[in-house]
Amino acid sequence: MEKTTRLGRGLEALLGAEPMAADARPEVPVAAIEANPHQPRKTFDDDEIRSLSESIKNHGILQPLVVRQSAAGFQLIAGERRLRAAMAAGLLNVPVTVVDFNDQQSYEAALVENIQRADLNPIDKAHGFKDYLARYSMTHDQLAARLGMARPTISNLVALLELPADVQELVRIGQLSTGHAKVLKGLDDPARQSALAREIFARGLSVQALTDLLKAPAEEAKDEPEKSPGKPAATKTRHVQGIEDDLKRRMGLKVEIKVKAKDKGQIVLNFESNDDFERIVEALKK
Repeated sequence: MEKTTRLGRGLEALLGAEPMAADARPEVPVAAIEANPHQPRKTFDDDEIRSLSESIKNHGILQPLVVRQSAAGFQLIAGERRLRAAMAAGLLNVPVTVVDFNDQQSYEAALVENIQRADLNPIDKAHGFKDYLARYSMTHDQLAARLGMARPTISNLVALLELPADVQELVRIGQLSTGHAKVLKGLDDPARQSALAREIFARGLSVQALTDLLKAPAEEAKDEPEKSPGKPAATKTRHVQGIEDDLKRRMGLKVEIKVKAKDKGQIVLNFESNDDFERIVEALKK
């Protein structure tokens, strides 16, 4: 099997066979199929399974499950959602394509089926890649070649697993994007990574807003006069932060509200062109 050139083109290319006619597909008992231990997907959407189950009741299973023979009967390689939906629909037998795959080929097929699905979350993909790399002692470059993917894509996903568990969970359930996670990955402090992850979700920060937030302290440190000893810096409240964000949106400029002490501070409007400057002046004149 030409795995190095065919894996990346999808599961159909991996199987290397034309679809069978509906009346020529073998069926096996649902009870004889054991789960795939290499399944990258760890969570399944209940509503999606119910919808697929209703479709199966009305139209049957249009695409056979892919299985290989095992000591207990058959081991699933691809099609776990179809199997779960078939069980929910009360089917006793399901159509299958039986393949002669070894463990590595089975693992690769499970990866191929899942990485091409947009709804498989980045953390499950990352675990699938990491487990495969460790099990078969492969480099990121080698796996990228086998799956027809860019090496940085694999490396960046696997790197997500170095983030704290709570941050990974926010990425897994879609409350943080991989772009957010990549920025957080650049920080050395896990506690700060977790705190910022919660702030991103609570405030709905974009990746650019997060980048600006991380740049702000360094820029403020350069601009701030030296503080007198014994006078702690005033904290920017959530209300003040909300006003700052609103001004940024309204004016399309970088706006900073610097709180110096109670009832004291600065509003800094940054302009990068003459047009920006004129717009600020006109707004202040109104």
